[in-house]
Amino acid sequence: MKNLAGLMKQASDMQRKMEELQTALEAMVMEGSAGAGMVSVVLNGKGVLKSVRIDPKIATADDLDMMQDLIIAAHADAQRKIETAKGAEMQRLTGGLSLPPGFKLPF
Repeated sequence: MKNLAGLMKQASDMQRKMEELQTALEAMVMEGSAGAGMVSVVLNGKGVLKSVRIDPKIATADDLDMMQDLIIAAHADAQRKIETAKGAEMQRLTGGLSLPPGFKLPF
Protein backbone atom coordinates (compact mmCIF):
# COMPACT_ATOMS: atom_id res chain seq x y z
CA MET A 1 0.00 0.00 0.00
CA LYS A 2 2.94 2.30 0.66
CA ASN A 3 3.96 2.13 -3.02
CA LEU A 4 0.40 2.83 -4.17
CA ALA A 5 0.23 5.98 -2.02
CA GLY A 6 3.54 7.16 -3.46
CA LEU A 7 2.33 6.44 -6.99
CA MET A 8 -0.90 8.36 -6.37
CA LYS A 9 1.10 11.34 -5.05
CA GLN A 10 3.33 11.26 -8.13
CA ALA A 11 0.26 11.15 -10.40
CA SER A 12 -1.28 14.07 -8.53
CA ASP A 13 1.97 16.07 -8.79
CA MET A 14 2.22 15.31 -12.51
CA GLN A 15 -1.38 16.44 -13.06
CA ARG A 16 -0.71 19.71 -11.22
CA LYS A 17 2.44 20.29 -13.29
CA MET A 18 0.53 19.56 -16.51
CA GLU A 19 -2.10 22.15 -15.57
CA GLU A 20 0.65 24.69 -14.87
CA LEU A 21 2.27 23.87 -18.21
CA GLN A 22 -1.02 24.32 -20.08
CA THR A 23 -1.45 27.74 -18.47
CA ALA A 24 2.12 28.67 -19.37
CA LEU A 25 1.62 27.51 -22.97
CA GLU A 26 -1.48 29.64 -23.31
CA ALA A 27 0.52 32.66 -22.13
CA MET A 28 3.44 31.86 -24.47
CA VAL A 29 3.71 34.01 -27.58
CA MET A 30 5.67 32.84 -30.62
CA GLU A 31 6.35 34.80 -33.78
CA GLY A 32 6.97 33.22 -37.15
CA SER A 33 8.09 35.03 -40.27
CA ALA A 34 8.54 34.43 -43.97
CA GLY A 35 9.83 36.28 -46.99
CA ALA A 36 12.78 37.81 -45.13
CA GLY A 37 10.38 39.26 -42.56
CA MET A 38 7.91 40.71 -45.06
CA VAL A 39 5.15 38.70 -43.36
CA SER A 40 5.01 37.74 -39.72
CA VAL A 41 2.40 36.10 -37.54
CA VAL A 42 2.05 35.75 -33.79
CA LEU A 43 0.55 32.63 -32.23
CA ASN A 44 -0.09 31.74 -28.62
CA GLY A 45 1.32 28.50 -27.25
CA LYS A 46 -1.82 26.62 -28.21
CA GLY A 47 -1.40 27.65 -31.85
CA VAL A 48 -4.13 30.29 -31.93
CA LEU A 49 -3.33 33.06 -34.43
CA LYS A 50 -3.16 36.37 -32.56
CA SER A 51 -1.87 38.79 -35.19
CA VAL A 52 -0.58 39.12 -38.75
CA ARG A 53 1.81 41.82 -39.97
CA ILE A 54 2.39 42.42 -43.69
CA ASP A 55 5.03 44.79 -45.01
CA PRO A 56 3.16 47.44 -47.04
CA LYS A 57 5.70 47.04 -49.86
CA ILE A 58 4.14 43.70 -50.83
CA ALA A 59 0.51 44.69 -50.28
CA THR A 60 -0.44 45.14 -53.93
CA ALA A 61 -3.06 43.25 -55.87
CA ASP A 62 -0.38 41.71 -58.09
CA ASP A 63 1.28 40.10 -55.07
CA LEU A 64 -1.77 38.49 -53.43
CA ASP A 65 -0.75 34.92 -54.27
CA MET A 66 2.74 35.47 -52.88
CA MET A 67 1.33 37.21 -49.79
CA GLN A 68 -1.01 34.29 -49.08
CA ASP A 69 1.86 31.82 -49.44
CA LEU A 70 4.01 33.91 -47.09
CA ILE A 71 1.26 34.00 -44.45
CA ILE A 72 1.02 30.21 -44.57
CA ALA A 73 4.82 29.89 -44.37
CA ALA A 74 5.02 32.32 -41.43
CA HIS A 75 2.28 30.39 -39.62
CA ALA A 76 4.16 27.12 -40.18
CA ASP A 77 7.35 28.75 -38.86
CA ALA A 78 5.59 29.83 -35.66
CA GLN A 79 4.00 26.37 -35.27
CA ARG A 80 7.44 24.71 -35.50
CA LYS A 81 8.74 27.06 -32.81
CA ILE A 82 5.78 26.22 -30.57
CA GLU A 83 6.34 22.47 -30.99
CA THR A 84 10.02 22.91 -30.14
CA ALA A 85 9.14 24.92 -27.03
CA LYS A 86 6.51 22.35 -25.99
CA GLY A 87 9.03 19.54 -26.40
CA ALA A 88 11.57 21.37 -24.25
CA GLU A 89 8.96 22.03 -21.55
CA MET A 90 7.85 18.38 -21.59
CA GLN A 91 11.46 17.25 -21.18
CA ARG A 92 11.79 19.59 -18.22
CA LEU A 93 8.46 18.49 -16.75
CA THR A 94 9.06 14.76 -17.12
CA GLY A 95 12.69 15.00 -16.09
CA GLY A 96 13.83 13.38 -19.33
CA LEU A 97 11.45 10.44 -18.89
CA SER A 98 11.08 8.70 -22.22
CA LEU A 99 7.45 8.42 -23.29
CA PRO A 100 6.35 5.62 -25.64
CA PRO A 101 6.14 6.55 -29.35
CA GLY A 102 2.80 8.15 -30.18
CA PHE A 103 2.00 8.87 -26.54
CA LYS A 104 0.46 12.32 -26.34
CA LEU A 105 -0.18 14.18 -23.14
CA PRO A 106 -3.36 16.29 -23.03
CA PHE A 107 -2.41 19.46 -24.92
